[in-house]
Amino acid sequence: MTDHRVHVVTDSTASLPPGTAERLRSVPLHVVVDGEPHLENVGLTAEDVAAHLQAGHRVTTSQPTPRAFGEAYAAAAAAGAREIVSVHLSGELSGTVHAAALAASDAPVPVRVVDSRTVAMGLGFAARAAADAAAAGAPTDVVARRAIEVADASRAVFLVDSLDHLRRGGRLSAAAAALGTVLGVRPLLAVREGRIEVVQKVRTRTAAVERLTTVAVDSAGRRTRPALAVHHVGDDDGAHRLAAELTDRTGLDAVVTPVSAVLGAHVGPGVLAVVVADLADRGSGVADLVPLR
Repeated sequence: MTDHRVHVVTDSTASLPPGTAERLRSVPLHVVVDGEPHLENVGLTAEDVAAHLQAGHRVTTSQPTPRAFGEAYAAAAAAGAREIVSVHLSGELSGTVHAAALAASDAPVPVRVVDSRTVAMGLGFAARAAADAAAAGAPTDVVARRAIEVADASRAVFLVDSLDHLRRGGRLSAAAAALGTVLGVRPLLAVREGRIEVVQKVRTRTAAVERLTTVAVDSAGRRTRPALAVHHVGDDDGAHRLAAELTDRTGLDAVVTPVSAVLGAHVGPGVLAVVVADLADRGSGVADLVPLR
């Protein structure tokens, strides 16, 4: 970790690519397979989860404990943090942000907890932007606002092979799941106001991927400083093909990374997702400190 006044903490559902640990401290969520707990992305990957689901194993997830956040905050303080901004996945999808808030009340330094109202690289881009602001010497208020503005300007759209995993995990209503699977259509899902919703139904996976691409290109075109990420579970080739298509059509390099194991447990095998963020300074004040890259 860098020796800056404000440190940034996030959680493992940010699905960050390798190499980001130097700039961020991430607290892992838990995946439980047939009663055996694992720390996601430490003892279990999204591909492992997909294999367990396909084998018929019972897979559930749970949020980090306040103690786990307390340990992360103590480690950040020991590394030189005088204040902490803790940015997490939507409180509509998990109690993670609430566990962070509980730990913050007993932390050795002040902690500002931010509900990103999104997930995956929607959260990841927000946490990275906050870490950049902190590295530039921004105060806590500016770092927190930077996370919020990037998260608010992000759009996450994804397709899955089945809505059953989301329905069983309580992240999608039974009515929405039934709507998404009627007549065998392929649903496109999006994170809206912190929740997962069915936004479109497409007949085939090929058509769904084409629609996913179009949505991403259109979304990138409406943003001032767009950034792209492509997520997958067990389909690295497909994800890279999609990323290459997006690069051809937007001129942007897309980050390709598997979703976290917890997200993999909820969306199931076959997921392909695109996250579009806007890294422009929309009023946080960080541009006054250092030119944005």
